[in-house]
Amino acid sequence: MTEWTRLPDLPTDKDYDGEVFSPIYTTTVTVSGGTASHGRASGKARSGDGILDLDLRMPAELGGDGQGTNPEQLFAAGFAACFHGALSLVARQAALDPTAIRVEATVAFGRDPEDGGYLLHVDLAIKWPDVDPAVATPLVEKADSLCPYTKMALRGTPTSIRLAS
Repeated sequence: MTEWTRLPDLPTDKDYDGEVFSPIYTTTVTVSGGTASHGRASGKARSGDGILDLDLRMPAELGGDGQGTNPEQLFAAGFAACFHGALSLVARQAALDPTAIRVEATVAFGRDPEDGGYLLHVDLAIKWPDVDPAVATPLVEKADSLCPYTKMALRGTPTSIRLAS
């Protein structure tokens, strides 16, 4: 059996406080520079701690040079990573080795037929070889209920938009 990294012993009693949202981790990424086209940004994306620092470019399919990543790739990576983490957690809780789990997120960018704006569609494909689908399916469903990205996709996410000085 493959060994995996032990999860940190973090107290969960501090993760929430009653009926209000209580953040346990916050990050900020700033996008600046570049050109705008198709309602999209290009330029530079940099996290507050500098660990994420990359060029954003329009994909070739939308008329860009395709020489950098784009928002859909970043969203797909975040969604896949988050769901992979949730599924790995429930797999470990079920005494299963999560090493072989693969989560493939496909994000499609297109027109919203309701208002003519833009919309994303997400498809997650879970690949878990050598695990019986009858065993995997309830674990995937449990991961779905834990993953903040799937909650965001299904419920929406409280968002504030403000003009900052």
